[in-house]
Order: sequence, then C-alpha cells, then structure tokens
Amino acid sequence: MTAQSSTMQNVSLGAHYVVHLPEPDDFAFWRERARGLIQCDVPPDRVSWVEPGGTGDLFAQDSPSRGERRLPVPPENPPEVRASKRFLQLARKAALHSDPARFGLLYRMLWRLQSSPRAMEDKADADVRRIEELDKAVRRDAHKMHAFVRFRAVEAEGGTEHYVAWFEPDHHIVRAEAGFFMRRFSNMNWSILTPRGCIHWDGETMRESGPARRGDAPGGDPVEELWRSYYASIFNPARLKVGAMLSEMPRKYWKNLPEAALIPDLIAGAQAREAQMVETGGKDMGEKPATLEGVGEAIARCRACPIGELENRAVMGEGPRESSLMIVGEQPGDQEDVKGRPFVGPAGQLLDEYLTRAGIDRDKAYVTNAVKHFKYVTRGKRRLHQSPAAKEIDTCRWWLEAERDLVKPRVILALGASAARGLLGKTVSISKVRGEPMPLEGGAELWVTAHPSYLLRLDGEAREKQAQLFAADLAAVKERLSELDA
Repeated sequence: MTAQSSTMQNVSLGAHYVVHLPEPDDFAFWRERARGLIQCDVPPDRVSWVEPGGTGDLFAQDSPSRGERRLPVPPENPPEVRASKRFLQLARKAALHSDPARFGLLYRMLWRLQSSPRAMEDKADADVRRIEELDKAVRRDAHKMHAFVRFRAVEAEGGTEHYVAWFEPDHHIVRAEAGFFMRRFSNMNWSILTPRGCIHWDGETMRESGPARRGDAPGGDPVEELWRSYYASIFNPARLKVGAMLSEMPRKYWKNLPEAALIPDLIAGAQAREAQMVETGGKDMGEKPATLEGVGEAIARCRACPIGELENRAVMGEGPRESSLMIVGEQPGDQEDVKGRPFVGPAGQLLDEYLTRAGIDRDKAYVTNAVKHFKYVTRGKRRLHQSPAAKEIDTCRWWLEAERDLVKPRVILALGASAARGLLGKTVSISKVRGEPMPLEGGAELWVTAHPSYLLRLDGEAREKQAQLFAADLAAVKERLSELDA
C-alpha cells in the first residue's frame, strides 16, 4: 500500500476534523495545519477551527460516528499548495480578528485558490470582501493602539522607573504590535496591560503575561498636566470636525487619554475661537481696487501670508466682468501656476466635463479660487500640493471679496470646504450643506459642493457615488440660474 493510499484511507468519507489552535493569533500554526489538510484533500466543510476557550463543531460532538478525529498525515510527495501573495498579506492580519469564524473563512479561501488561483482578484466575491473587512478592522485597531497608548510612570523595585499603559483592543493584536512599541520605546522599561494579554519590555527582552484588569494599571502622573497644556495649545478650532474626530478617536479610548478631559470644553468653545481667529487673522490690505485688473495687480504684489513668499505666481480669476455665476475653487495647482489661469489642470478638465453635462457655459461664468497662490512642498523636482491653512484662506478672503464686489454674481458655487470658508469665514461640512442655497451678504446665494480633485482621488463605487452627487449639485445650480434669469 502506497503512502498516498494510506493517507486517503485516513481521510475517510464523512470524517470531520477539529483543529485546536494554541493561541488565538497563531497564524503560523493555522498555516501549517491548513497546508496539511489541503494536501490531504480535506474540504472546508469537514474542518472546524477552535481557538483557546472555544468549542468544536456541534454536529461533530453530537454524532460519534462523525466525531473529532486525528488529523490526516500528508503523503510523502504532497501536491503543491497554491496561495497568492495578496491572500497571504490579508490573511496574516485577518487571522488577528476576533471573529470566531475567521480561520474557517481563510481555509475556505485557501481551498478555493487551489482550483481558482485568481479568486482573490474578484472584488465582488463574498469571501474576498469579508477577508478585506477583517484585514481593515485589524489594521484600524492597530492604528488605535499606536495612537492611544499612554504610558504612566510608576516606581519599580530598586527605585527604577517603569512605565505602564492600559489599552483595550478589539482584536488579537497585542503580540503582533509588540515590535512597534519595542522599537519606539527601546530605552524604556514598560508594560502594556490589556484584557487580552500583556507585554513587558525591560530594555533587552520582551515578555508576555496573561490578561489584566483596568485596576492593574496606574492613574495619572504629573507629566500629564504638561501634556494637557500642550494639547490645548495645538487644538485648532478651524479644523474641528466632530464626526471625523469621534471616528478617529472613539469615546471608548477617552478614559485612558489625559487630554480627553479637555475635549468637551474645547468643542464647546470652538466656534467662538474660530470667529476670533478670523477676526484677528486679517491684515491691513489697504483699499480694495476698483477694477478686476487692479485686483490682479494687487494680488501679484501680495505677501500677506507665507504662500505668497513661495516661488509661484498669483493666479487671478477669469470670466466676464459681470456674471450671474461665480465658481470658486480652493487654490491654483501646479499647472494653474505655470499657465497663470484657474482650473486648467486635471481638476479643471473634469469640472469642464461636468459643467457641460449640466448645461452650464463656463465661458459665461467667473472662475476663481479662494487662495490666489499655489501652496506646495518640494520633493526633488516635483511640487506637491498642500492645503492652505485656515488663516491663509481668511487672509486671501480680502481679494475674493474684492472680485465678488466687482463681478456681482447672483449665484456662487463653492468647490470644496476651503472655498466655502473663503466665502463664509467659517468651516462647514459639505455633506450637511450641499444641495441647499445659503444667503450671503449682498443678496447672492451660495451653493457648496465637493472639489473635482476629490473625485480624482476616488475610484470604484466611491467615485461613482460622489460623481452622482457632484452632477446633481451642478444640475441644481443650473436650474436655479434658469429661475433667476427667467
């Protein structure tokens, strides 16, 4: 009897196998066992994967004739197990997820790859999508651990200083992320305590221990007052987006962050502080020019903010001297700076396409930007776009208002949050204000939508969704212009 036939006898018809993992994050163990089962041709529905503290397949337990068996031994010359690089990259992270079904999912996908090597390329496949979701959740949890671990000093034996942090991960990431903290805090003696297990570093050796409780970690220390003062000083009310902040820093982590106690008061005072920034951020720009040509000459001389000090050129708006529609973008890009005209780069070309679809003649609109100079950072021979700061937008608002006073538009279309701020003097959420006109001083209506460059950064379903919203916004502006011209 050959080794192959002997092995196949062990894989009897209907046999069910249960694999007990020694640790919930042991990808190497899973990979070794999965390879062996694939080589023995064991299909996914006949394998249960059980992590510590879990239970085996209920059907296998209830039926002795189909119960748990010793794992089969691969033949002497086993078939090659195929796994794409993309699968392995995602699987390593997905294996750290807390979903009990993750190892079964990964084995099912590995099984499928043997007959369909390119299965991972199908973005619509349910298994592929789920593995990507697990990978994304684990990466996000690791990012939160990197960002929100706060060490507090305690006195260890012999009077040496030891630092202890408490963290509550959603997934089995503690051991996987130990290297990050070892490299970052290599000269410290520290411990990170979590409900899923703890890691300890003494400057030379990494050690593990079992789960801890919140009470095992220390409270605050004197250094935290300094950290709170620093956090309050760098808090920028002009960039405050509460929804985005809560998404990036969920409330569950606040109790471990010394600066979190300041957040409610900082949010409450953000609008008042923002208004103060706008008021005090202005400079003496002199008298507003009486013509668009005069505005262009004054902009070319302007050095009221750091952007004007860069090696660039002022880009004046263009269009009819009086127009019913003014279109305002963020700032010139690299190509706009080179050509001295607004919206002639990729974003401008996309804007032209959507304006044509909406029935809006760009040549009859006045097109400009909230900031008149290109803000960039140099990388080799390339100039990479940088978003203007709130104070820079507020400073340049003087010139935008000068253009508006002369053009006298009835409708203003702001492309992006920076453009909206240049007209309103405050930051707004595009998702909350788009689609509805806002009255401006002087009788004009402000309509806000996304900047076309935002669409260029998206792909797939996300781009399709945002493109539909963008097209709908332009169609609404066209309809409003028709009503006003009637």
